[in-house]
Amino acid sequence: VQLQASGGGLVQAGGSLRLSCAASGRTFSSYVMGWFRQAPGKEREFVAAIGRSGGGTYYSDSVKGRFTVSRDNAKNTVYLQMNSLKPEDTAVYYCASTTYSRSWIVTPGRYDYWGQGTQVTVSS
Repeated sequence: VQLQASGGGLVQAGGSLRLSCAASGRTFSSYVMGWFRQAPGKEREFVAAIGRSGGGTYYSDSVKGRFTVSRDNAKNTVYLQMNSLKPEDTAVYYCASTTYSRSWIVTPGRYDYWGQGTQVTVSS
């Protein structure tokens, strides 16, 4: 599967952005989808994940209550709605897919395919 993330940009603290990740191929609904982010000089970190049907979601503590992950399998797209953004949310955001579904995977190495990343910058 090929993934392409979009929707990043520059926003003031407290603002909102919605990221999208479009997937190619007919098997999108067979993948658990995740969002990760990487700030300069830091390791890539888990942000959120959503189950294959969209019925289950999982978030890192740092974004819980502010970010919402969703998906539309008919459109082969996963979304990340980001509200109440903070300067520390500034990073390149990546979408990724994995076929593992027995538990939530927060380790980047366990994801099979990655999008190219989209820059999110939150100014104070």
